[in-house]
Amino acid sequence: MIIRSRAPLRLGLAGGGTDVGPYTDQYGGAILNATINKFAYATLTPLSLPQIVIKCHDINEHHIFNSVEEFDLSDSKLALIKGIHNRVKKEFNIKQPLFYQLETYVDAPPGSGLGSSSTLVVTILAAFAEWLDLPLGDYDLAHLAYSIEREDLELSGGKQDQYAATFGGFNFMEFYQDRVVVNPLRIKQNYIYELEFSMIQYYTGTSRLSSKIIDAQVKNVSEQAVKSIDAMHSLKQLAYDMKESLLRGRLNDIGHLLNDSWVSKKDTADEVSNTLVDEIYDAAIHNGALGGKISGAGGGGYMMFYVKNGYLYHLINVLNKFDGQVERINFSDKGVLTWRT
Repeated sequence: MIIRSRAPLRLGLAGGGTDVGPYTDQYGGAILNATINKFAYATLTPLSLPQIVIKCHDINEHHIFNSVEEFDLSDSKLALIKGIHNRVKKEFNIKQPLFYQLETYVDAPPGSGLGSSSTLVVTILAAFAEWLDLPLGDYDLAHLAYSIEREDLELSGGKQDQYAATFGGFNFMEFYQDRVVVNPLRIKQNYIYELEFSMIQYYTGTSRLSSKIIDAQVKNVSEQAVKSIDAMHSLKQLAYDMKESLLRGRLNDIGHLLNDSWVSKKDTADEVSNTLVDEIYDAAIHNGALGGKISGAGGGGYMMFYVKNGYLYHLINVLNKFDGQVERINFSDKGVLTWRT
């Protein structure tokens, strides 16, 4: 028996950062995101030998562990997989040893801003759930993935990525201290086609450690920094505005709202932008982009732009003069999937 799973990466369109405590605990957060045709993959094969074999093909990490009951989490290498293994055994009171080979691959590099780490956790958890017949609904799966990352492994970050990967599609998400509400958006297909034509994403060629940026944002909110909190309030409101524009098909507004989001995002912490990111952004705005922003915490990874009619290919040529990579955007309406073969 072989179990496979995959979950989609996501673009954070508006509200990013308002899903992170203490802001979300004090004020409540709101985010609009959409999943894309980039995925995290997992293949899980049960083994009869007393071994755990882990092969992370995208980062070229291959390891064999003999007779492991519980992983030592003080060793950060392969921390996500170790944390999942430990929590599954504990959460579901699994007494027998688990022997398996786990192979993973992610279509975007770590630090890309597309939620790759959290999406991988959801993907692996889904494979375990299929193998062990674990009673996990969508909300349960997303919450458990969040708990493993943020509580067990103490990795800085928010809540949106786990829910985006689990549910898939365009979602307006509301975050409260004790719960998350996912509202799927019924966007007309022709609006989605036009978004795919008019939007591009640009990989800067640099990754960033999102935890440092998130920690700076958390510090600013905790210390009641007025500029940072006001920026968070603005980001949350922009998520509502973005939802309204998408549902009504006012697509040119998307570019302006992305620009407003980027301006507010930079006010949450100094680390959000840098000279390279600003240079790329300014070049895009002066060559046909109505607006854009970084997907994720900031500092590098993927940027996205909404381009006004007639300027798409000109802007692609301009961005190609930098050292990164221009990519078209295709949205995915499916969340995490598992199957046996």
